[in-house]
Amino acid sequence: MFLENTVNQKEQFGWIEVICGSMFSGKTEELIRRLKRAQFARQKVEIFTPSLDTRYAEDAVTSHDSNKIRSTPVPAAANIPILADNCDVVGIDEAQFFDDEIVKVCNDLANRGVRVIVAGLDMDYKGNPFGPMPALMATAEYVTKVHAVCTRTGNLAHYSYRKAKSEALVLLGETEEYEPLSRAAYYKVQLRDKVVKLDVKDAEEIKDEKASRQD
Repeated sequence: MFLENTVNQKEQFGWIEVICGSMFSGKTEELIRRLKRAQFARQKVEIFTPSLDTRYAEDAVTSHDSNKIRSTPVPAAANIPILADNCDVVGIDEAQFFDDEIVKVCNDLANRGVRVIVAGLDMDYKGNPFGPMPALMATAEYVTKVHAVCTRTGNLAHYSYRKAKSEALVLLGETEEYEPLSRAAYYKVQLRDKVVKLDVKDAEEIKDEKASRQD
């Protein structure tokens, strides 16, 4: 379990914590747990989310288990520093949906003495690094990778497989659209999808094509 850093009062610098993983891995649950501990410690806490994510509520970060904490939706990362003035702790959920400015924002806050806790998907549905998350993970003091359970093998899930037929990089959804898969399960389903997309012709079609070329 993650425990908070011990702050040297002579060195009033903050730090960055990143919580990452696949869909349904408990990222938001862990973010809420850390933020509530800070609130119990009577620290001033502000939480921010990208305004495009309104799956549960516009003014609250909500986990898949329905745990929630009040939050402020913002259209861009540049809005955060103004709203986070005089905060001890800043929480940011769904960081993968923010623009690249979020990396500078988080580091500037940490340099001002703020503890910054970020949660987000580390990979998109194609298995590629997602948005600003790699840079956030590289500059963070602490990175916690959490895992879901693969719905097909029961092993640790590392990937967010998209069941919905959409090529858009950003597609908000839940269990109807996404499925957490282990590496083995994800590899198999990717092979299956490639085979389905292949234009395989039977012998009669090939024969007809050859005949038409000869004509």
